[in-house]
Amino acid sequence: MSEGSKYIANFFFTSESVTEGHPDKLCDQVSDAVLDACLAKDPMARVACETSTKTGLVMIFGEITTTAEVDYQEVVRKAVEDIGYNNGDIGLDHKSCNVMVCIEKQSPDIKLKVDSVDPLETGAGDQGHMFGYASDETESLMPLTHVLASDLCRALSRARRDGTVPWLRPDGKTQVTVEYKIEGPGRRVIPVRVHTVLISTQHNPDVTKEQIDSDLMEKIIKPTIPSKYLDANTKYFLNPGGRFVIGGPQGDAGTTGRKIIIDSYGGWGAHGGGAYSGKDPTKVDRSAAYAARWIAKSIVAAGLAHRCLIQVSYAIGVSQPLSVFVDTYETALGGRTDNDILEIVKSNFDLRPGAIIRDLDLRRPIYRKTAAFGHYGREDPDFTWEKPKTLKF
Repeated sequence: MSEGSKYIANFFFTSESVTEGHPDKLCDQVSDAVLDACLAKDPMARVACETSTKTGLVMIFGEITTTAEVDYQEVVRKAVEDIGYNNGDIGLDHKSCNVMVCIEKQSPDIKLKVDSVDPLETGAGDQGHMFGYASDETESLMPLTHVLASDLCRALSRARRDGTVPWLRPDGKTQVTVEYKIEGPGRRVIPVRVHTVLISTQHNPDVTKEQIDSDLMEKIIKPTIPSKYLDANTKYFLNPGGRFVIGGPQGDAGTTGRKIIIDSYGGWGAHGGGAYSGKDPTKVDRSAAYAARWIAKSIVAAGLAHRCLIQVSYAIGVSQPLSVFVDTYETALGGRTDNDILEIVKSNFDLRPGAIIRDLDLRRPIYRKTAAFGHYGREDPDFTWEKPKTLKF
C-alpha cells in the first residue's frame, strides 16, 4: 500500500474474451478485412460493412462508396481461411461456403452532411457518445481482467496455429475473475489475485477430457497468467460444458458488433454501444472511441490520475463534439480536480473527427488486426491511440 493510501474494500470483477474463430469475431474480422481492402486502394473510402454467418454461409451487407475495385468474394474467403476455417467439419470451409454480397453506396444524404472542403471540418458520420478508459493496474494501462482474458485467447490461437496443442479448433472463449482491493483516497483499484479462470474451447473429437485439462493448464494458463496472481484457492473451469466439437458458424450464428465489451475494456469504464468493425474513420463510433482511449491513457501515463474515464459525444454532420466529460474516480493527483483535467484535455486534444483522423493517421488499412483480441492495450505501432501524448499543462 502506497504512502497516504487507505484500504477501503475488496471486490471481484470478471471479464471475458473470445478467440478469432468465434462466429461473432469471425464477422468482425471479415468486416474489417473488407474495410482494409477498400482503404488500401482508396484512403478516402466510406465503408459501413456488416457481416453475418451461419452454417456454410457468410454474408456481407452495408454501404460502401469507393473508387477501389474490390473482389469481395476473394476478400471474404481469404479472411475465413486465415482464421482457420478450411474444412466444413470444423464449422466452415472457406472454399465451398456460400458468400453473399449485398453492398450499396452510402446514402447521398449522409455524404452531404459529412463532407467538407476543409478535411479538418469533416462532420461526424453519425450521432453518438463514445468512451475511453485507462487504469494504472497494468503496464498497458488496461484492466487486468481484460488483459488476462484476451491473453488466454491469444495463447489458444498461437497453440493451435503452431501445433503446440494439436487438438484445438478455432472457436473458443475465456473468462477471468480477479479479486481487487480499493485504496483511497478515491477509488484506485489494485489487483490482488486471480479468483477464477474459465476456458471453453472447441476441440477435435478424439481428444480426452484429461488431455484437454492437462494441456489447457500446462500449455495455456500457466505460461500466460503471471504466477503471482495464482494461488491454491484459484478455481479452474476447463470446458465445463463437456464436449465442444461442433463450433464456429455451424454451432452458433455470428454477426458483426456483438462483442463490443470484449473489443474495449472488458466491462470496465463504460461503452456508448457503437461497434467498431467495418466502419471507416469518419464513423465516430470508431475514431472517437480510439481518441477517447488515447486521451485516457495519456492522462494516466502523465501521472495525473490512477484511473480515467473519458466521454465524448457528437451530432451527425457537426465537426465539434457536443460534450467532453472526465471522471478520474476521485484518483486525480497533484491536487487537481476532474475539471482541471478536463481543461488539460481541451487544451491538448482536437476532437473534431477530421483532426482525430489526422492525428492518429486512421486512413490506413490497419483494421483487420484490431478485430480479434481487443482494440486497446496492444504493443503495435499501427495502434497509434496506444502511444500516450506528451501533455502540456
